[in-house]
Amino acid sequence: MAGSPALLLLLALGLCCPGIHGRKYEMRVSFHDASTTHPRLGQRLELKCQTNKEDSGIFWIRQNKDGTLHFIVFMSSLSRTTFKGNERTSTRFEARKDRSIYWLVVKSFTPQDEGNYFCLMNSNQVLYFSPGQPAFFPVTTVAAPTTPRPTTQHGITKKDPCLKTPDRETSNEKELNFFCDIFIWVPLTGACLLLLIILVVTIMLCQKTRRRRCRCKRPVNGKPNVKPGMPSRHV
Repeated sequence: MAGSPALLLLLALGLCCPGIHGRKYEMRVSFHDASTTHPRLGQRLELKCQTNKEDSGIFWIRQNKDGTLHFIVFMSSLSRTTFKGNERTSTRFEARKDRSIYWLVVKSFTPQDEGNYFCLMNSNQVLYFSPGQPAFFPVTTVAAPTTPRPTTQHGITKKDPCLKTPDRETSNEKELNFFCDIFIWVPLTGACLLLLIILVVTIMLCQKTRRRRCRCKRPVNGKPNVKPGMPSRHV
């Protein structure tokens, strides 16, 4: 853990052991801009720690995603700041005090600044700490690819080209239908033609038979016609 090991040990004990929570002092951490929910990359982020005790200094601590605690700055009641490495200033942070409000400014928010921010107070050998203020970039979700819907133009719905039968398959289907028509209609036409020929031949045979019968003349009285013979002469 970066920063003061003793301080971070006290913080760990405070998080694990509720018995050292103070009831006398109230501490609360929030964004300076109440409308801020997630910081933006490169944003100047201001956090404030508000307490009802003005005569004690506070510590600013950050807990990253892995749960590791990082010391940021200690600010005394006289507004003296001590950053990491006992430095008076920092290239990444600013700190100031305004009565009972202790300010922490992240000059340019980057991914390494993400985490939960706490302010701590050590008074009369009792550790008081605030609830954490999350400061993370918004989670971006990748949208699943969607299938384009058919578009309608002039009241006609265009179908998906993937569902459309290719021209080659259409021509093959037409040829298949043509051959099916041939196999059906050609035998049917031949059968009809054969029936017609049989009918014509039957009619012709019937007419010939009728003519043959009509050549023999029938007698009027029903008797066969006999030619009159010559009268016999008696000598």
